[in-house]
Amino acid sequence: MSMKLYPLKFKPILMQKVWGGERLKQYYRHDKPEMSKVGETWDVVAIDEDRDSEVINGFLEENRLSELLEVYMGDLVGDAVYEKYGNYFPLMVKLIDATDRLSVQVHPNDELAHEHAEPAGKTEMWYVMKAEPGAQLMMGFKRPVSAEELHDMCHDGSVEDVLQSYDVKAGDVFFIPAGMVHAIGKGCLMLEIQQASDVTYRMYDYMRKDINGQYRQLHVHESLEAIDYENWQGRKVGYEPKTNEPVTLIECDKFTVNLIDIDKPKEYEVAAIDSFILLTCAEGHVTLQFDGDYMTITDGETVMIPAEMASLVLVPTVKSRLIETYIQ
Repeated sequence: MSMKLYPLKFKPILMQKVWGGERLKQYYRHDKPEMSKVGETWDVVAIDEDRDSEVINGFLEENRLSELLEVYMGDLVGDAVYEKYGNYFPLMVKLIDATDRLSVQVHPNDELAHEHAEPAGKTEMWYVMKAEPGAQLMMGFKRPVSAEELHDMCHDGSVEDVLQSYDVKAGDVFFIPAGMVHAIGKGCLMLEIQQASDVTYRMYDYMRKDINGQYRQLHVHESLEAIDYENWQGRKVGYEPKTNEPVTLIECDKFTVNLIDIDKPKEYEVAAIDSFILLTCAEGHVTLQFDGDYMTITDGETVMIPAEMASLVLVPTVKSRLIETYIQ
């Protein structure tokens, strides 16, 4: 058997959250029945030894993503990506099931994160996989606000009054740069693509208690420092779906995200992209054919295509929707 790199699938890491539910276990076949309130599954990640994705297919099975990065370097992630990030895997993919609303929060940019000895800030995007009727999220402000104003609002709970809310439905896309205040509402099940960082500053949490009956910690001071007061308006991403050709959703210095709707086999040329690709099946069922081998991905699954691969064929069983992520 050749020891060339091939598309990699990883074992999801389940995260219990006070606002989590049961849907990620039901929809996406995760097998931890004893864990209740699964709020997130971290599907591709390598930020520390506890949160380091394990390969579940092929000859690299049971290896961790961080180990592969050290061995394969640019062949895995792309030479330019490796030159920039070294053995730090720069992105993370997760699924979020909000059975209750999440805290009002903000993430720092790279500069502020580095001051706090964190590897990176956190710019992120959301693709809504499913949404219950009436589901909403909050992002950005209705008007410019000052740190002084927000300080008082976080303490009396009126911060919600200045947040901009959006109705959400399946297929909606939102871009949340570092420094933008946001909160996911009840009834949203979404794919999140983000910088590989777990730094979240909670501004307000509805006086909610955690699993142990304690009020959840707030980080008002850090939040007020992290907010980008200039860039205060949220952004829902508009796009026009096209069948069998990619549609760009987001291009920023942290990641590029495209939508690929396919209903027939498609040659998938990836040689020109000097980056690993994360391919998530948002709906449907697709077989990837490569080097005389194949694998399938279905609803909610993400596969990592190593940078050294030149091409593969995507064969949808039904009309399917893929989300493609890489670093430019």
